[in-house]
Amino acid sequence: MKRSAPETSPGYHTGTETTDVLVVGAGPAGLMLAAQLVRAGTPTKIIDERVGKTSTGRADGLQPKTLETFKQLGIADGILKKGVKIYDYSFWNSYPNKKLHRTNRDAHFPPVVDVLEPYILLVHQGMIEELFLEDMEARGAHVQRSSTFESYTLDENPNAEYPIIAKYKHNGGEKVTSAKYLVGCDGAHSAVRRSMPGNEMQGESVDVFWGVLDGVIETDFPDLWSKCIISSHDKGTILSIPRERNMTRLYIELSTGSENTKISKAIANQDFVMARGKEILAPFTVDWKSVEWFGCYQIGQRIASNFSHANRVFIAGDASHTHSPKAAQGMNVSIHDTFNLAWKLSLVLNSTSPTSLLGSYPTERRKIAQDLISFDYEHANAFVKNDQVALAENFAKNIRFISGVGAVYDANTPLTTPSSTPGLGLIPGELLLPARAIRYVDANPVDIQLDVPLRNQFKVYFLTSNYHSALQLLSEICERISAPNTIISRASKKSLLAPHSPPKVETDEYIQPDRYVIPNLSRVFTFGTITQSPQKDIEFTDLPALLRPYRWTLYNDYLGEKASPTKKWAGKRGLSDGEVMTVVVRPDGYVGGVEVWGQGMGEMAVSWLEGYFKGVLAI
Repeated sequence: MKRSAPETSPGYHTGTETTDVLVVGAGPAGLMLAAQLVRAGTPTKIIDERVGKTSTGRADGLQPKTLETFKQLGIADGILKKGVKIYDYSFWNSYPNKKLHRTNRDAHFPPVVDVLEPYILLVHQGMIEELFLEDMEARGAHVQRSSTFESYTLDENPNAEYPIIAKYKHNGGEKVTSAKYLVGCDGAHSAVRRSMPGNEMQGESVDVFWGVLDGVIETDFPDLWSKCIISSHDKGTILSIPRERNMTRLYIELSTGSENTKISKAIANQDFVMARGKEILAPFTVDWKSVEWFGCYQIGQRIASNFSHANRVFIAGDASHTHSPKAAQGMNVSIHDTFNLAWKLSLVLNSTSPTSLLGSYPTERRKIAQDLISFDYEHANAFVKNDQVALAENFAKNIRFISGVGAVYDANTPLTTPSSTPGLGLIPGELLLPARAIRYVDANPVDIQLDVPLRNQFKVYFLTSNYHSALQLLSEICERISAPNTIISRASKKSLLAPHSPPKVETDEYIQPDRYVIPNLSRVFTFGTITQSPQKDIEFTDLPALLRPYRWTLYNDYLGEKASPTKKWAGKRGLSDGEVMTVVVRPDGYVGGVEVWGQGMGEMAVSWLEGYFKGVLAI
């Protein structure tokens, strides 16, 4: 997109290309960001120094929460058919007086982790990139490849329309793009991070090397199609993971052996790594029929000192945090870094939210990165020390975090307000619990947390046990919300005038997003009602006026006594007749706030909602 430069914008290079957001790096993190911005209609440019997408190897594991996110985005079907699902893991150990043998086997995600599908999906990184590339291309957006980012300058004049001047080389020629925002998703050696003043990676690298091989192997090892931690008492450790297309990935420790020598990348070639793998797996045999990818890496846990510069330049993924790859966290955390940032940038650039909202990105995601580094430090050390007990304990202690559902944001921020009523189950700062329910409009069983397509909207749910006993209070709340002077009403009207709107694509014919984000009412809110009253007892015409257009988000979560209580929302909360619970859900699926109201508290309920959105929306 070409625009003329405003004269009031100092430092603007006349004739340069402009964009709202410049994304550097087309790995999973950068593509998640760019794809979500493009979906929202935000002018976006993404550049990458590579000539094409990842073809083999690299990141490989998708955790349950990431799969849920992909389902919400409508892009999960392809990889679910192609990937390998891992439901269990086993430990194998040898001792000086006992050969290698299985010492434990267990479910990968035990019932304490409340996820819909308790498995890791194994696919190589390029397959993930392809999902986003296809999604972008359907909307007319493409990656500009062979483009190497060099540096940026930031004009901090508040009148500058495009304050970022970014320089990069494209096919060897010098290029300049002016942008409102710049996001570096360009890996552990990020050029964007190096351009940020005073930013540095903090932490340490352990002097331990690992080799990694993707290939088809022949072996008599019996647990080839489970995730395995294989520890020799004198030769080191292997992490074995089944992969797509009959392949297996082996992470092979190189810095331990009877000779206790330290291994460097200079001697750790493919043959050396294979030989060490055979030693660790003995007395079982292993031979490679083919090798698709080989790599060698050094363990390190490091985190950037700052995730942003003046809330105009941001870094995400490996550009902001690095760690060992053996817990299948890197790609997952990186994708959710930019998932967190994308909706905030879209709302700010549509003048729906104030620019101060962007300050929540480094606050929230640096906290998650620190949680990841703390877990990974213990996890990696247990691997190196061949400490099966410590490894199992660390895995069990952090299993919710590993799955993705345990990535928790702190309360007491504009986006996350603590509840005054403990024990509600839906906890501010945490993801929505899985909840199975029946849609009233078509009697379809659905997962409430996945049912509404992601369109950068806040969802406000009203939960009741008995709909009719709570109708008076619910009607009062809805009537007060609908008053023209409320923040919710004003923000809804303003959202209809936003400069950017989602492009129409063929898949919308099947998803029908207008059922959930009503075009002539609001682009920033979706309202929903969850109750246990039978379908035959409720008519849509009897709903409060605010809720009548949202017939697709009226749910019954009474699933019978045999249903797991964790799969219900209204049924599990213990709401009394006449009470209404209000739940604010952020565009990324996190609970923003939750409270319970009794009869006569409608004004208080709306005041609470107004207080939440006052700090989040630009009005």
